[in-house]
Amino acid sequence: QVHLVESGGGSVQAGASLRLSCTASGYATSSASMGWFRQAPGKEREGVTGINSIESITYADSVKGRFTISKDNANNTLYLQMNSLKPEDTALYYCAANPRGLQFRLLQSSSYIYWGQGTQVTVSS
Repeated sequence: QVHLVESGGGSVQAGASLRLSCTASGYATSSASMGWFRQAPGKEREGVTGINSIESITYADSVKGRFTISKDNANNTLYLQMNSLKPEDTALYYCAANPRGLQFRLLQSSSYIYWGQGTQVTVSS
């Protein structure tokens, strides 16, 4: 049984940093494609960043240079370091995973099979 549990969200002011974590169970993160998505109120879910099993990484243009994705395969955990946060980063952030096969369209929801419940990030100006 695959489970993804996100943590690390919170309320911060613009310019601050947060680190989100996604603890995975039921598969090995080393062989999976994983990603972070977010959904703001009234908006569609969007891909933020993703990393696959060969460590290929993709970022959305809106977060390039500010966000960094990483995996700790020893602890089966995915991270999202978010720096220079902006009010427009406010959203519910989801972790996603696909343990089956190598994915390259890492910002597309259809590339993933399993999803976490989300962690809220709120950035005030």
